[in-house]
Amino acid sequence: MSDESGLSRRSFLSRLGAVGVATVAPAVAQPVSAAPVALLDAPAPEAIENAVPVSLKVNGKVLDLKIDPRTSLLDCLRETASLTGTKKGCDHGQCGACTVHVNGRRVNSCLSLALMHEGDEITTIEGLGTPENMHPMQASFVEHDGYQCGYCTSGQIMSAVALLKEPCGPADADVKELMSGNICRCGAYPNIVAAIQAVRHTA
Repeated sequence: MSDESGLSRRSFLSRLGAVGVATVAPAVAQPVSAAPVALLDAPAPEAIENAVPVSLKVNGKVLDLKIDPRTSLLDCLRETASLTGTKKGCDHGQCGACTVHVNGRRVNSCLSLALMHEGDEITTIEGLGTPENMHPMQASFVEHDGYQCGYCTSGQIMSAVALLKEPCGPADADVKELMSGNICRCGAYPNIVAAIQAVRHTA
């Protein structure tokens, strides 16, 4: 079909495409003359408004920090102290991925303000052991495949280590009850319980 001017639809679309290519091609063909922006030229991060000083003892080291007074212990550890082994899962105290020890007791660090812990002894997964010298619970998790994706593992291990010092019956069901605050979305629960029981039986 063609209109009164004698231009068919196919001819019109072909010409339109050619015009589009001709318009874009010069811009694409031009060499990039501007030098890439160096990361060092990026503006420095802005100072935190209303920041307050806080001194936290984490894994045996004193950290003098300046933080927003509303900062959770979890965000302070991850974002300010760069201790990213503690994971942010739900950020509502429901999954246990952010579990750390405060004065030897397990806490959900997402539910606690960092300012509340000045002078406390805080232990994260980084302070529990190293790849060369693992804590017995870490070694047991490896031996029993107590993880799959690994995202919840640091919180699971921190809770499991705390459990060793808590009143807990001998049965697997007792361990499951005390570990119920830690969720594994992969479903590695049987192996997690086996890892914990192995440590309990050798302690």
